[in-house]
Amino acid sequence: MSTSERLAFGGGFSAVGPTSPKTSPVLADTSLLDAEAEVRDRVAYRALLAFTLILFVRPQDTIRVLEPLHLAEVLGTFAILALVIGRLNRGAPVTKMSLELVSVLAFGALMLATAPFSIWPGGAVAVVTDLFSKVIVVFVLILSTLTTRARFERFVEIVVLSCCYVGVKVVVDYTMGLHLVEDGRAQGEGGLFGNPNDMALNLVAFLPLAVILMLGRSRPVVRAILAIGTPAIVAAIIFSKSRGGTLGLVAMLAVLLFQVRRVRPRVAVAVVAVTLITIPLLPDSFTQRMSSIIHPEEDVTGSREARKRLLREAYQAYLDHPVFGLGAGQFLNYNPKEREEIWHQAHNAWLQVASELGTPGLLLFAVIVGSGFLGGLKAV
Repeated sequence: MSTSERLAFGGGFSAVGPTSPKTSPVLADTSLLDAEAEVRDRVAYRALLAFTLILFVRPQDTIRVLEPLHLAEVLGTFAILALVIGRLNRGAPVTKMSLELVSVLAFGALMLATAPFSIWPGGAVAVVTDLFSKVIVVFVLILSTLTTRARFERFVEIVVLSCCYVGVKVVVDYTMGLHLVEDGRAQGEGGLFGNPNDMALNLVAFLPLAVILMLGRSRPVVRAILAIGTPAIVAAIIFSKSRGGTLGLVAMLAVLLFQVRRVRPRVAVAVVAVTLITIPLLPDSFTQRMSSIIHPEEDVTGSREARKRLLREAYQAYLDHPVFGLGAGQFLNYNPKEREEIWHQAHNAWLQVASELGTPGLLLFAVIVGSGFLGGLKAV
């Protein structure tokens, strides 16, 4: 088993490919089933890859003529239609029901069920129809088309290479003074990366996959791109000056080093050495912002205290509406006359869900997050 498989998959998928004469009948049958799975839903799967690439890279931000085409929406719609039509034509169920899918569907149903009790029912329903419905579509596509190891690895490769593009572009823009906000914080142009904190969060989430692919048996061209893109992702996280993103980066590196040391101990030592060398070279503005985590007086922007006020306001909103919540997406509109941080999100997913969907939503969210952790543990 390769390094990447040991780190990421743990043998959870069966390899696709021809079997040798010594292969057992059970493994041969499994290989044939995987080969057949590669043919099924191929159009929907390829549309999902294209959708993912457009979602991350956002070519419409650079090539403005593409903006009116709404490529992501078109590709997502085409992918789900291809999946549904293909499954119905061969008499197969559209998707496989699982704990994760049932939880996500129940989460959406709860948004609609609590909408009549919301402080703005129309706005709560709009969150489901305009936003969460798209989440469900993408979730179903991923669940239904990533059915083999080969497909999963290609999907991960697309995501990671797209993040490398984002990282490199952010670093280049940062050096040129473009797309900077809040006293020199880097951000992407839009979408998943349109806010410094969102960008840092997403890049931290996908950075381990970039490292695993770089250490694995990827194609030479892919490894060469990753050799440039992976450090760029780390630099983009640092340039975002996101305190949460930096804490996530440190925690992720600690876990990753713990895993890598088993199969590539020299790489783990090299990463530690490079980190120690890099720390003194970090910009003063970055170190000052990070030190404000412990020393409030060093937060010249006041954002640290603002975040604490938002957490208190979100907690109070939950206490005021513990059963039905404020309604999906309605913490922004909660009690504007008395709040200090009006028109802001809670900046904490758990409190955001609790304040907007009450205790039932909080429990469902815990199931969704917990099922993800359980899936990760099963794969190791």
